[in-house]
Amino acid sequence: MVDGDDVRQVRDQAHATGKSAGRAVEQTKAYRWLVTVGLVCYGVVHLLIAWVAAQLALGGSSGGDEASSSGALRSLAQQPWGEVLMVVIAIGFGTLVIWQLLQALFGHHEFDGFKHVRKRVASGAKVILYGVLGFSAARLAASSGSDGGGGDTEQSITSDLMSMPFGRVLVIIVALVVLAVGIGQIVKGIRQSFEDELSTSPGTGARVLGTLGYVAKGIAIGVVGGLFGWAAITFDPDKAGGTDQALRTILEQPFGVFLLLAVAVGFAAFGLYCFYWSRHAKTAGA
Repeated sequence: MVDGDDVRQVRDQAHATGKSAGRAVEQTKAYRWLVTVGLVCYGVVHLLIAWVAAQLALGGSSGGDEASSSGALRSLAQQPWGEVLMVVIAIGFGTLVIWQLLQALFGHHEFDGFKHVRKRVASGAKVILYGVLGFSAARLAASSGSDGGGGDTEQSITSDLMSMPFGRVLVIIVALVVLAVGIGQIVKGIRQSFEDELSTSPGTGARVLGTLGYVAKGIAIGVVGGLFGWAAITFDPDKAGGTDQALRTILEQPFGVFLLLAVAVGFAAFGLYCFYWSRHAKTAGA
C-alpha cells in the first residue's frame, strides 16, 4: 500500500527537479537569444499592424489590405527583400515557439498554485499562436510573398462551425473565449501586470508603452469576439472577421478615424514595448 507521505515526497521531488531543469535552461545564452530574437520579430509585426491601421484610418489603405498579423506579414513580404524578411521572421516566431514550449513544460516556477498552472497553460496557448504566425511567414517566404489566399479565414472557420450540429452554440463559445482574451489583455494593461514578465522594474516610458499596447490589443481582440458573436446571432458567417475587419468596424463608429488612430498608436506602442521586453525579459516569461 502506498503511503500518502511517500506520494507527497515523490511529487515534491519531481517539482523541485522541474524547477532546477527550468532554471538551468533559462541561464543559457541560447535561451536568452531565443527570447530576444523572437520578441523583436513580434514587435516588428505589431508595428506593421499599426502602420496598416493608420493607413486605413487616413484613407490611404486599399480595400484589400489586411491589418491582421498574417495580413501585415503579406504586406511586408511584398516589399523589396520581402522573402528574406519572411525567413527571418519565421525563424523569430520559431524561437518564440521554443521559448513558450519550454515555459509550458518547465517554466513559471516562481509562481505557485493556480497561478502557476494558469501561466503554463497560457504558454501552451502561445505555442499555438506563435506557431501559426511562424508558419504563415514561412509559407509566404516559400511563395515569394504572393497572397496565399486566406483572406476569408475567419469567415470559412465560422461557416464550417455553423454547419456542424449545435454550430451556432460553438461559434458563440468561440466568441466568448475571444472576448474574454480581449478583456484579459485590457485588464493586463490597466493593472500593468505585464511587469511580471520583466526582469527589472520598467521606467515610465516602458510602462506607458506596455499599458497602451495591451489595452489597444485588447480592444481589437474584443471587437473580433463581438464579430464572431454577431455572426452567430445573425447566422451569417460573413459577419465574422479577424483583426482587419475589427479595425474597419472601429472606423465605422462615430469619430472612428480618431478611435482607429488611437488603436494604431496602441499597436505601435506594443511593438516598441516588445523591443524593451526583449532586452529585459524575465527568464520565466509570461
